[in-house]
This record gives sequence, C-alpha cells and structure tokens, in this order.
Amino acid sequence: MTTLIDEEQRQRLLAYWGPALAAGFCAWLAFMLYGKTPLIRASGLALVIVGVALTLRPWGALLSFLGVMAFAFSPAFWSQTGGADSLSLPAVLGAGVLAILGVLLAQRLLQRRALALVIGLVIFSLLFLLVVGKPGSLRLTTLLAAWVLFLLCDAILVTNPRPDEAAPGNLRARHTAGLLLLLVVGVLNDPLFALLMPAVLLALFLSHARLPRWYWALLLGVLAFGSYGIAVEYMDSGWWLYPAAQAEALGYRTPNMIADGWRAPARWLYLFGMIIEQFTPFGLALGVLGLARMSRWYPPLGVTLMVAYATYFVFGLVYFGRDSAVLLLPLLMIQAVWITYAVHAFGHWLQRSASRHEAVRWLAPAVFTLLPLFLFLRVMGIL
Repeated sequence: MTTLIDEEQRQRLLAYWGPALAAGFCAWLAFMLYGKTPLIRASGLALVIVGVALTLRPWGALLSFLGVMAFAFSPAFWSQTGGADSLSLPAVLGAGVLAILGVLLAQRLLQRRALALVIGLVIFSLLFLLVVGKPGSLRLTTLLAAWVLFLLCDAILVTNPRPDEAAPGNLRARHTAGLLLLLVVGVLNDPLFALLMPAVLLALFLSHARLPRWYWALLLGVLAFGSYGIAVEYMDSGWWLYPAAQAEALGYRTPNMIADGWRAPARWLYLFGMIIEQFTPFGLALGVLGLARMSRWYPPLGVTLMVAYATYFVFGLVYFGRDSAVLLLPLLMIQAVWITYAVHAFGHWLQRSASRHEAVRWLAPAVFTLLPLFLFLRVMGIL
C-alpha cells in the first residue's frame, strides 16, 4: 500500500514538474547552442525558465511549455544570452553543492519538498551575493523574481481556488517562509526588487494569512530598505525634476528616474511599443484578453498580478535608462502569464461552443505554437 501511494505521488510530481523541467532543458540547449552562452549563465537563465513555467503550469502542461518558450525567446530575455562569464566555475559549483546539501537537509528535517527547494535557492543566492558574484546582479534579480511570482500565484490559487476546482486551502510554509526569504535576498541584491512588495502584501491579505507581527514587520522593513535604495540609486540625481517631455524630445537616455515621466505621451507609446517588440501585437492583444478573463474567473490572482504589473509599468514610465526593457523582465513574465491564460480560456471556449471532435482541443495550442516559433526565428535572424 505504501509503495502504491509513493508511486502515485511520484507520478503527480513528475506530471507537475516535468513540463517545467523540459522547458528549462530546451531553453538551456537553445541558450548554449544558438545563443552562444557560457555554461554558468545559460544554467542560471534556464532556472528562470523553470520558475516561469511553474507559474504557468495551472493552465496546462503544453500551454505552460509554449508560454514560457515565448518568454525565453523574447528580445529582452534573449539579450541576456551570449557574452563571457565573469564568474568562477569552481565557486559556482561549490555554491551549488552547498545549496543541494541544504535542500537535502531541509527536506529531511521539514519533510516539505517545495520549501526545501526554496531554502536551497536562498542558500545559493546568498552565496552568489556574498562570495561568487556581486550585489546588483541582474541575473540573480531575474531568477528570484521568477520564483517570487511562482510562489505568489501558487499561494493565491491554493487559498482562493474557483469553487468548481477545489476547496480553499491554507497558506503553506513554502509560501510564507519562501516569499520572505526570497524578498530579503532580492532587495539586498538590488533595491528595485521592492517593486514586487505591493503585490506580495496584497496577495498575503487576499490569502487571509494569519502571520505573526514580526513577519509583517520584516516585510515592511524590506519595503522600507528597498524604497530607500531606489531613492538613492535612481532618484538622487539632477534628473528627478527634469522635464520628461523635453528629455524624450531630445532623446536623452539616462539611468535615472524623471518624476513626471508618466505624463509624457511618448513614454506610454514607448512602453507599449516595447511590449509589442517582445511579443508582437498578437501577444499584446492576448495579454489584454488574458487579464480580462483572469480578473473574471480568478479575481484575487488577476488583481495581484495587475498590481505587480502596474508598479513595474509606472517604473518604466519614469525610468529613462537604455536598459529599461531588461529591468522590466518581471513585467514581461506577467505578460507571458496573461498570454498563456488567454489561450487557455480560448481553448475552453472552443471546446464548449464547437463540436466535441478531438481535434478541437488541440486547435488553441496549435495556433499558440506559432508565437514562440516566430520569436525563435526572429532572434535567430531568420525573420
């Protein structure tokens, strides 16, 4: 009986993790073979893909694979491929070994696989921050953001499922401890990580989290620390009060924030154009549809992602650096979530309204395949 239960559990874990790991492996091959990316950087980027794929997993194995591959081949993310690795391979391997040992120890003591993985990720991130790399690592920021978004979505879907899907559950240790640990490491690495804090606080509120006061105090401390860092790094300059319309008209690109950037129409056109550049007009339209349907069928999840998206969108309006598309990668992750959910909703509509022929259920994924394929051919320079 125990063997049967263990076998069923292994099959469920394989079904859940399999598509994400497959997507990570395929992306890793693409980064290595076509992106000419060094091993360490390609592996880090592949872990980002695994995190985003897990976020998309509730909408189906195939759609999660296709959606995350569209994100992997978006120009902003693909721009992180190539180049030379400035990291020491022995140091990275040592950090990885210690992280694996931390996962095994946490699994043995806590008996929770997901939390053990989060702890391992935190151990590796801290070692990367303190020993292997240096603060301000964009690769580490992107990796942590991907896994924070996964924990956010997972927490809301567990505590606020649709009535026809499951009974509401409680927040688990991987959500509470995992979010806190990842946020602390993320803000220590880059204060801009605090842009995720409003969405995290809202998600915990909507999840009816009963947390001790010290937990809330730590979260507010992370928010205050990150906000101070953003003010010092991006606002403490002569550009803060510079007229945004004039800066845009003159084509100025400075890695600072300009207060009234949100009032310049050209900034709005720039951001929408950046999103279209990543996912094509088709992806922008699907994102709008996905947000609308998610807000209808999963209101807590739709509102939380919309808040996270809005904080990064506002930052994109007032930030004039040339690297804005790369700094807005968390926004593009959320765009990929909405795109994938839109295809998921369209597929369900087809199955309800059309005939029940077997081919109907494959129509939406088949059409969706064109998006990552087009993006891949484009980054390869074929289109």
